[in-house]
Amino acid sequence: MARVQIGHSDLRVRPVGLGCMGMSQSYGNADNSTSIRTIRAALDLGVDHLDTSDVYGASDITWGVPIRGFGHNEELIGKAISGRRDEVVLATKFAARINETNDGIAIDGRPEYATAACEASLRRLGTDVIDLYYCHRLDPHIPIEETVGAMAELVEAGKVRAIGLSEVGPETLRRAQTVHPIAALQSEYSLWERGIEGGIAETCAALGITLVAYSPLGRSALTGALAADATFAKGDLRATNPRFTAENLETNLAPVAALNELADQKGCRPGQLALAWLLSRPFSVVTIPGTKRAEYVAENLAATNVALSADESAYLSAAFAPGTIVGDRYAPVHASTVAPR
Repeated sequence: MARVQIGHSDLRVRPVGLGCMGMSQSYGNADNSTSIRTIRAALDLGVDHLDTSDVYGASDITWGVPIRGFGHNEELIGKAISGRRDEVVLATKFAARINETNDGIAIDGRPEYATAACEASLRRLGTDVIDLYYCHRLDPHIPIEETVGAMAELVEAGKVRAIGLSEVGPETLRRAQTVHPIAALQSEYSLWERGIEGGIAETCAALGITLVAYSPLGRSALTGALAADATFAKGDLRATNPRFTAENLETNLAPVAALNELADQKGCRPGQLALAWLLSRPFSVVTIPGTKRAEYVAENLAATNVALSADESAYLSAAFAPGTIVGDRYAPVHASTVAPR
C-alpha cells in the first residue's frame, strides 16, 4: 500500500488506518484486553495510523449509559503501542469536554485548554510527541486563530508534529491556515454521507489539506450486514441517529443493493468497495474505519487491492447521489457541534 502524505507535513500513512473510538464508547461493550490485541494485530497487518480523542470513553454520557472515563481510549492505545511507538502515526484530539448541564457536551477551544489538554494526552498515550493533533470541534466563543495559535506553539515546542481540524467549513479552514499550516481535516465522508463535496473538499484541495474520512462505512450501513428492520441497544449511537430510525433506515439501505451487486461482480466485500470508492476521489483522502475485531481490520486493509474503473465509480456515485440518504447525520445534541454543510 503506497503511503499518502498528510497535507504539507512530513507525515505519511497508508490509506486505510484504524479509528479506535468504538473500543471505548458508542457501539456497545468492548473488552480492554481484546481491544489491545486488535490494535497490536492491526500493527502486525501494516496499519500505521491510529486515531483517537481524549474524550473517547466519556462521551457515552450523552446516550445515558455509564461512561468508561475521560481519556480511556488514549490510555488503551498507550498500552497497546508500548514498545511499538515508532510504527504508528498517532492522532488525537482535544476541545470536546463533558458537561452534564449542557446535554453532556461542551466545547473548549481556549488556548490555555489546548496546552493543558495536550500535556494530559501525552501522559495518557505514553509518548513525548503527538504526530497529528486536532481541534475536535470548533468553539463558537473563541476565534479559530487563537485556538490554532496555541496549537502552533505546541508544534514549536516539539510536542506536536502537525495540526488538524475536525468538522469545520471552508471559511474556518482558510482563517486557520493564515496562522499555521493545517495538515488534515477530519470529517465524516462516505457514499452514505457526501456533504463535504463541493465547498469543503475544494477548499482542502486548494490549501493542500488531506481529508481524513471518519465513518467511511456509514456506521456499518455500507458493509451489507445491516437489515432494514435493525434495532440498536441503548448506548449505541445509532439508536438516536435520525438516519437509522425505523422510518428512514429502509429508504437509506435501498442504494446499498447497488453496492452489494457490484461487489459480488468484483469478488470483494461491499465495505471494501465503499472504501475503494473513497480512495478514488480526485483529492487527497485517507480513511479511518473503526472496528473492534482484527478480522475486520484485515478486511478493510484489503480495500486497497480493489480497483475501480471510472464507470464503476460513477455508477456508485449515482446510486448514492446527494439527497438519496434521508435524515440528519447526527441527533440534535451532536449536530449542534458540527459546521453546516
